[in-house]
Amino acid sequence: MTLIQPPMMINGGKHPARTMRMMIRDLSRGAQGVTEGNDLKVTQQTTPGAGVQIGDGSGVVRGAAWGQGSYTQYNVGTALVNIAPTGAQARTDMVVLRVLDPEYEGSLDPLKDDIGYFAVVSNVSATATQPPAGMTAIPLARIALPPNCATVTNAMITDLRKIANPRRDRKLYTAFPGNPLNQIVYQDSQWHTWPTAARWSIPVPDWAVTAKIVTTVAGLRLDTADVFAAMHQVFGTVTGQYTSIDDDQGHNNRRLTVVIADTLSIPAAMRGTTQALYLQTFMDKAETGNLGVDNGTALITDVEFEEGVV
Repeated sequence: MTLIQPPMMINGGKHPARTMRMMIRDLSRGAQGVTEGNDLKVTQQTTPGAGVQIGDGSGVVRGAAWGQGSYTQYNVGTALVNIAPTGAQARTDMVVLRVLDPEYEGSLDPLKDDIGYFAVVSNVSATATQPPAGMTAIPLARIALPPNCATVTNAMITDLRKIANPRRDRKLYTAFPGNPLNQIVYQDSQWHTWPTAARWSIPVPDWAVTAKIVTTVAGLRLDTADVFAAMHQVFGTVTGQYTSIDDDQGHNNRRLTVVIADTLSIPAAMRGTTQALYLQTFMDKAETGNLGVDNGTALITDVEFEEGVV
């Protein structure tokens, strides 16, 4: 039998450490990385010198061997990590959180040695994003050192952290303009906040780094003449990409569906606040047709926030 015995939480059983590590792997869905957006961030030392500092945080490190499971490691306070100076040649180093488990590699003693530690992998590729194959470690940062350099600054540091299981929050919002008909008849080649019914108050999670927003205007009414226009989303202080409305059907009343979609970066000042999401419409002077919304129009916006490193 190849099943590892006993299963977790069997009263009276003796559980190998690997069983707990496999449970960590299962609960983290096989992913590895830092836990939250600001965890284990690598920056220059308070007074720039021959090394970097690593902030508070935690991470999950998946074992390089199958069946090894995953490890959790925590850093409380600021850890200083030395970076060797360069000579006449430039060099790129990688800072990692490494686990050296003597059950699988090395000869460290868990009773007296640091099994998990911050390590520097020296002389990696200038574009490397992962530790060397076979190393049980997660990448934190890449350090690009110029020739004859003994001082590391933030300009030399590239953040390589990934969140093991980023949080997501998705909600659907709707609005219905109703009667009477509300039109935008400007032909002034300027942006106007319209339709007014397309406005929602959106709470932004304090961990959100990006937002995917898709707004659909179903049953948008066009009349009088050809229409050449555009719509874009505005979320708080961020303006998205526009979608064109180019219609050449003449004076007849007609309807169409417009979809506006964006992936927006969330500024730090917007996190943990409630922000307005609304549409703006641009009516080009080249055409004189009108746009309208009424009880035949539905407005739907789909907002998904995602966590990321900061």
